[in-house]
Amino acid sequence: MLVFLDIDGVMVPAKSWESPQVLSDGFYKFSDRAVRVLQSLISDHTIIMLTTSHKSRFTITEWKNIFNLRDIKVNNFRKLDDNVTSKNRKEEILSWVNVNGVPNDFIILDDDKTLNSLPDFLKDRLILTNSTVGLTEAHYDEILSKLNKQPQFT
Repeated sequence: MLVFLDIDGVMVPAKSWESPQVLSDGFYKFSDRAVRVLQSLISDHTIIMLTTSHKSRFTITEWKNIFNLRDIKVNNFRKLDDNVTSKNRKEEILSWVNVNGVPNDFIILDDDKTLNSLPDFLKDRLILTNSTVGLTEAHYDEILSKLNKQPQFT
C-alpha cells in the first residue's frame, strides 16, 4: 500500500495557540493518536510517500530515523519531488500520478482542503483530517473502508 502522507495537520495537530513540541532530532513530536492509527496501517509492503511541505528538510534516511524515534516502524520511504515551482498539494499529487500512474492500493492522508477538487478516482481515497486535531482513531474505519473499495475511474 502507498500512503501519501502530510505531516502538519495530520501527524502534528496545527494549533495556532501553541507551538508543537520538538524532539531531539529537531522535528515535531507526532500526536500519540496519529502514531497509533498510522502504525496500524503499516505492513512490510507499505510505502510512505511524504507530501508534506517539510519533505525536503531531511533525507530519506533522516525521515526513517524521525519516524523510528516516534515509534512508527516503516522501511519504505519516498517523497514527492521538491516543490520548486510552488505547486499546491493537489498539483503535486496529480503530477506524480501523471508520471507514475495510479497505484492499485493507496490512501491520501492530508488536511489540505484543496484536495477536495481532486479527480474522483483520487478523492475517493482521500482522508481529510481536521488540522487542529490531526489523524485519529475515528479515521481508521474510514481508511479501511476506502482501501477495500476499488478506485472508480470516470
